[in-house]
Amino acid sequence: MMVPEPRSLQLTVGHVHDLTPRMREISLVVPAPGQFAYLPGQDVSLGFTALDGTAVRRRYSIRRFSSERGLLDIDVVMHGDGPGMRWAQNVSEGMPIEAIAPRGKITLAEGAAWHLFAGDATAVPAAFAMMEAVPEGMPAFGFFLVDDANERQLLEANGNRRTIQWRYQSVEADPGAALAAAIGGTSLPPTAGQAYLAGEVGLVSALKAGLLLRGWTGDRIAAKAYWNRGRANAGHGEPEQKAS
Repeated sequence: MMVPEPRSLQLTVGHVHDLTPRMREISLVVPAPGQFAYLPGQDVSLGFTALDGTAVRRRYSIRRFSSERGLLDIDVVMHGDGPGMRWAQNVSEGMPIEAIAPRGKITLAEGAAWHLFAGDATAVPAAFAMMEAVPEGMPAFGFFLVDDANERQLLEANGNRRTIQWRYQSVEADPGAALAAAIGGTSLPPTAGQAYLAGEVGLVSALKAGLLLRGWTGDRIAAKAYWNRGRANAGHGEPEQKAS
């Protein structure tokens, strides 16, 4: 499937509401929505100004897009104190924002018999968007590490072959290991599936290593680091260190 080309957009904030105590959904009004196309899993790059006046960008997964409503939704995990977080904390209806979209090359892999998604809270928006796009009847598994049970969300998908397991940072001595154990303890189909891993760089690297130990090949694992603990993302919006 051809990936849509990114283009510059001038968006406007439509409405804002909190999905969970730490996940805020921001709906952005897209001009000429009939001309916008994206694939589930792609993101939007937003332009901000840092405290020192430097222009920086931050990337957010597109949770959903409605050409009928002309709205593009992003779900933002409310943590940290960077330029994107300051915007998300103070955003209000009618505010303009410069964007480039759609971005990203990780989308549903064609030919996979089933799909596995795993990561921390920042992985949930893209993972849910892709899980909802998985054809009905095809198995899809989700494994997510969030703060606590209040951060669970419901998946909007038809069919009954969607399985989601949540692990909580607030109760696990080693949250990353608990998430890896959940994946390792799950009976997965014997056919060739595709894995999508996203979140903090250390977690993504550990999850990928675990899958490789289970016999997965690298071409069946799409791994993407969204952030790096203790370090701000680079000006282009991604962490300097990549998942290994």
